[in-house]
Amino acid sequence: MLLLWELVVAASALATPAPGAAVQRRGAAQAWPDAPNVVLVVSDSFDGRLTFYPGSQVVKLPFINFMKAHGTSFLNAYTNSPICCPSRAAMWSGLFTHLTESWNNFKGLDPNYTTWMDVMKKHGYWTQKFGKLDYTSGHHSISAPNRVEAWTRDVAFLLRQEGRPMVNLFPKKTKVRVMEKDWRNTDRAVNWLRKEAINYTQPFVLYLGLNLPHPYPSPSSGENFGASIFRTSLYWLKKVSYDAIKIPKWSPLSEMHPIDYYSSYTKNCTGKFTEREIKNIRAFYYAMCAETDAMLGEIILALRQLGLLQKTIVIYTSDHGELAMEHRQFYKMSMYEASAHVPLLIMGPGIKANLQVSNVVSLVDIYPTMLDIAGIPLPQNLSGYSLLPLSSEALKNEHKFKNLHPPWILSEFHGCNVNASTYMLRTNQWKYIAYSDGSSVSPQLFDLSSDPDELTNIATKVPEITYSLDQKLRSIINYPKVSASVHQYNKEQFIKWKQSVGQNYSNVIANLRWHQDWQKEPRKYESAINQWLKTHTNPKKFEQK
Repeated sequence: MLLLWELVVAASALATPAPGAAVQRRGAAQAWPDAPNVVLVVSDSFDGRLTFYPGSQVVKLPFINFMKAHGTSFLNAYTNSPICCPSRAAMWSGLFTHLTESWNNFKGLDPNYTTWMDVMKKHGYWTQKFGKLDYTSGHHSISAPNRVEAWTRDVAFLLRQEGRPMVNLFPKKTKVRVMEKDWRNTDRAVNWLRKEAINYTQPFVLYLGLNLPHPYPSPSSGENFGASIFRTSLYWLKKVSYDAIKIPKWSPLSEMHPIDYYSSYTKNCTGKFTEREIKNIRAFYYAMCAETDAMLGEIILALRQLGLLQKTIVIYTSDHGELAMEHRQFYKMSMYEASAHVPLLIMGPGIKANLQVSNVVSLVDIYPTMLDIAGIPLPQNLSGYSLLPLSSEALKNEHKFKNLHPPWILSEFHGCNVNASTYMLRTNQWKYIAYSDGSSVSPQLFDLSSDPDELTNIATKVPEITYSLDQKLRSIINYPKVSASVHQYNKEQFIKWKQSVGQNYSNVIANLRWHQDWQKEPRKYESAINQWLKTHTNPKKFEQK
């Protein structure tokens, strides 16, 4: 049946007009028969390298492979900020993080911000959203821990903020729906397709946001816990090729870049881990990716069963990746490949099949791509570029692609678990990472063509290349100025928060995610914060009126 399905899809895709050509000819929103539907599935924490060789050998992802065979896969797609809310803010706005000032998991877009979905709705598309969104301010982290840890990253202390990463095997061996909330949202999306979308005479755009393969919460770490549990069942573990799992190489703690050491420590990863522990964490993570793929499959199957697949463009991506113990870290919040590299696959009418695009692209490209699919003129202020010219059947020669998208992408990070604002410039060969003001913290440079695991920082070995990339980065973003703005924002927000909790301040701050370390020497850490606040800050400016 799968083979027959593939033949039907391939034939119908070829028979359907390319979105760019048909939509642009419409010139008006009412000529709906030519307009494709759009489905965007966005997971969390999915390492994009698993969607192509050799990463694809470690876990079975049949529906991602189906999209690869019948669509276009982007081999070098990146998040614009490796953490949930800022990344999604970039995706929904089409703007770089520093332009929307989405600094951390609490600070995203204004709730009334006009997203690409709003624009498509205005132009006649039916729209629907299910599952995880997390792109507006206050939507992801309402409680104090994530905010306070981000605001105080410049304070002169070092505290563990996460539970130790570990695995948890679901007791029922045949359990398929491990992440029940994601499955419920997937079911809701499928039901909407069957009961609502199938009846529309106008095109629709459907968004499904998944939490997997994000690690699960770790309540054993205390009241205000993080998420350090990799959980799955034997059903999904059987999809993982255990022998193909690589044990990542680690630098000795004494030789780590200072920012990496801070991240590793705050993520509770500087202790001893056996090879078995590391391999199990990675295996469980890959199994969680397999479960994610199955949810994507439910959407694809529903579209096929309803006869909608041949007239629907399907896009799959993720907000960021997952380190899964690479560079002695889990989670994201890093510019290393496991954290910053995301999957990006597109298939549907007019999209070239079995095409792999090597150009560097990023999540800000989603916004213009969505509008381009619908034939809606693109705003001039967007940071991103439409991906249709790179994936359209109208473009047959790959050498023509080079001028369709800038040969670089920008990613930046300003949140918790990293004690300096971080900026990545990724080009075809190089990954350049700058920090803070560009001088107080040494940069990193990796030649990904010869060092794909990013184990050798060559910034000082090739100073002319380092300088050239830094100048290019500064032409895109005045990163010392942005870093200073974030530093001031963090202080302002912390002071307002401190005032809001009043006399409970000492108790509240002692019981955040760092409580195990904080409560050993509470006066020491409160004193460090007081010292930080005295530096270039006028507390009276922020007094509540």
